[in-house]
Amino acid sequence: MLQVKTFHIEDKLRKVHEEAVGKNLSLLMSATEKIEGVDPLSFFDQGKRIDEHRHFWKSAEEDFTLVGIGSAISISKEGQGRFQETDKELSEWRNNVRQWNPYDKKGTGTVALGGFGFRPDSTAEEPWEEFPNSNMTIPEFLLTSDEAGSFLTTNLLIHPDDDIEAVIQKSEEDKRKLCTSYSDEHAPVHLEKIEEVRPEEWKRTIAEATEKLADGTLSKVVLAREVRLTFDSAASITKVLQDLSSMQNSSYVFAFEHKGAYFVGATPERLVKVENDELFSACLAGTTPRGDSEEEDERLGCELLGDHKNRLEHDFVVQMIRGAVETYAQDVDIPETPLLYKLRNLQHLYTPVRASLKEGFSLLDVVKDLHPTPALGGLPQQQAVDYIENHELMNRGWYAGPIGWIDGGRNGEFAVAIRSALIRGNKASLFAGCGVVKDSQPEAEYEETKVKLKPMLAVLGGEE
Repeated sequence: MLQVKTFHIEDKLRKVHEEAVGKNLSLLMSATEKIEGVDPLSFFDQGKRIDEHRHFWKSAEEDFTLVGIGSAISISKEGQGRFQETDKELSEWRNNVRQWNPYDKKGTGTVALGGFGFRPDSTAEEPWEEFPNSNMTIPEFLLTSDEAGSFLTTNLLIHPDDDIEAVIQKSEEDKRKLCTSYSDEHAPVHLEKIEEVRPEEWKRTIAEATEKLADGTLSKVVLAREVRLTFDSAASITKVLQDLSSMQNSSYVFAFEHKGAYFVGATPERLVKVENDELFSACLAGTTPRGDSEEEDERLGCELLGDHKNRLEHDFVVQMIRGAVETYAQDVDIPETPLLYKLRNLQHLYTPVRASLKEGFSLLDVVKDLHPTPALGGLPQQQAVDYIENHELMNRGWYAGPIGWIDGGRNGEFAVAIRSALIRGNKASLFAGCGVVKDSQPEAEYEETKVKLKPMLAVLGGEE
């Protein structure tokens, strides 16, 4: 049975409303309670009864899940200054929040969740019409679950002209709905059609890119392609998240909802994490499939570790991340040789990064300089991004952009939005890319993208 250890949020709301009336100013109120008996997927599913703006985040390496429902504060920026402007606005709200949080827990309180499009300008083109270029949201209701239990944060923007008793009543009703376990069986979708978007033309862009790389203008460029799915009915995002969490338990599982469209996936690639001022990043580039037997798996892994093209691609990422992290952190520790990072379908070259965040900087400062890494853009960074904009055959939207969360205590984590899909009703767009260097072969790169599409295809009715 659900139990809530409360400290009379109603009284806090009345107090904040009195202050808002007295100052003729809207005020943000945040209160965190410890709760028991709430499943994160159930909380997410019940959220559709309240708002079409939901967020889901499950960590790749620890028992840590965030679910956000609704929007107390929503910040959308675009242009070159979008990271700094978002950071500044979040700080302004947090500096003036009326907060009650007796728990020293990361990921509680005024946590903002969301992401940024790959490009700094608008993404509102097909198929991303429902998504802004970037959005970080402090949700009205935030469930934080970890090994210590579950915590429910209520964030409400209180206006002077609010009927505070009606606000209190609605807030309590919404919490009861969210904390009611769902019992619906979420049937899997049935895939009716798979359409590869201009595959032969995409292969030609790979060949053209290798010619450009041969003249020395670029060292590497990442080109992605799109596959479109059609189902017999609208996909259940809760079911997709449930299956991803089960099948891809070494990846970050995420979902962001905007106006009924969902960006969902399971990415293995951390961009950067900060916890108690300790900074962690990861260099993940270079890919090969898992083997059907232990012997084949070991052989493929050894071949990947010795493959010149993949090691070169991986080193590009290591050097770029080192340069970005050293600007904002000290005591930077990066091993000289990569390891193997094994997932259900794939194995990658992996190099961990550890450092200490300097005073005066935030997580979004680091995100700004890390995005896009050579694993998602190329090198040199700006020339590669320009090449992608002019030659790639799709609109990336939030694909390959930074997604994640940040709390009011400088803690947070962002990952790179790969192994993902944009789902709109009974249709989905899946995305996958590859790093092109001067000796890349179009057919081999095409086959690599097919492997990278498997995790999302497997939970959307296709073959694993």
